[in-house]
Amino acid sequence: MSTLEKLPVTVITGFLGAGKTTLVRHLMTNPQGKRLAVVVNEFGDVGVDGEILKSCAIPDCPAENIMELANGCICCTVADDFIPTIEALMALDPRPEHIIIETSGLALPKPLLKAFDWPDIRSKITVDGVIALADAEAVAAGRFATDVAAVDAQREADEGLDHETPLSEVFEDQINCADIILLTKPDLAGPEGVAKAKEVIAKESPRKIAVVEVAEGVVDPRIVLGLEAAAEDDIDARPSHHEDHHHHHHDHSHDEFESIVVELTEQTDPAEFAARVERLANEQNILRVKGYVAIEGKPMRLLVQAVGARVRHQFDRPWKPEEGRQGKVVVIAEHDNINSEAIRAALLGELVD
Repeated sequence: MSTLEKLPVTVITGFLGAGKTTLVRHLMTNPQGKRLAVVVNEFGDVGVDGEILKSCAIPDCPAENIMELANGCICCTVADDFIPTIEALMALDPRPEHIIIETSGLALPKPLLKAFDWPDIRSKITVDGVIALADAEAVAAGRFATDVAAVDAQREADEGLDHETPLSEVFEDQINCADIILLTKPDLAGPEGVAKAKEVIAKESPRKIAVVEVAEGVVDPRIVLGLEAAAEDDIDARPSHHEDHHHHHHDHSHDEFESIVVELTEQTDPAEFAARVERLANEQNILRVKGYVAIEGKPMRLLVQAVGARVRHQFDRPWKPEEGRQGKVVVIAEHDNINSEAIRAALLGELVD
């Protein structure tokens, strides 16, 4: 690549648990001969996504090409974190040929696009495309999008009420900003659920947009890389709920969502631990659980991921000696649903009066 060419960057957005990390893993292991770099923007105190991705580093995307931004959303830390990270990746030898950014599930994508207008990098990179992932089952159930007609009717009845929830606004902003939408977990939604989800997205999207069904993150990389959308040049065509209130909204959204980290000693049984996570989600309205635990007698660590009450677990890699088999799990929920003591007790299998 000549240094005069702009380095393409793909931004992957999507709600908590839509499958962003799974997609990035797939792209990393099927890079189409391109040298990739990955930036993970975490929400929470522990780099679980970064850990997961580093564990599947390959020659075309070695571990040093995978960077994490753990302290705050990218657009609020442009000068301090984001620009130096991009510059560090561009300074690598050999230089990456494509950068993938996995945003926090709570991120509004449009302010991130504006970050690419920063003078230090504006002439060096281009946003190849914005990919939004949407969980087909959740969207079909109306969990992350409101019924527009019903909201309009309620507003007419009482103009003093704001009927938008933070979750639906984040979802709509992600859809509005996308160049392509990947509808994940279509098998769980079934044909009717997929059709309903597509209908919801078509209603929300301000323009005709491609919607592709994707199971287990498996998508032809040519569908999502090489879009050449130059998204930074048509920001105005991507409407957002939060045009003029970005900083205020971010303060607000970080109040809306909260994450806690629970450290865990060795557990005896993977299925029993997964059942605890499921019970926690059901009883305390938890959005997302992600992390890893040690299982007695097993040299591999157990990776645990949950979206609502759907829990998946698998052994992903051996524990490293310096890790001391110390389990760590991040739990994310809306602010009012975070009860640290109850969450810890639920994960540890303790009864709370």
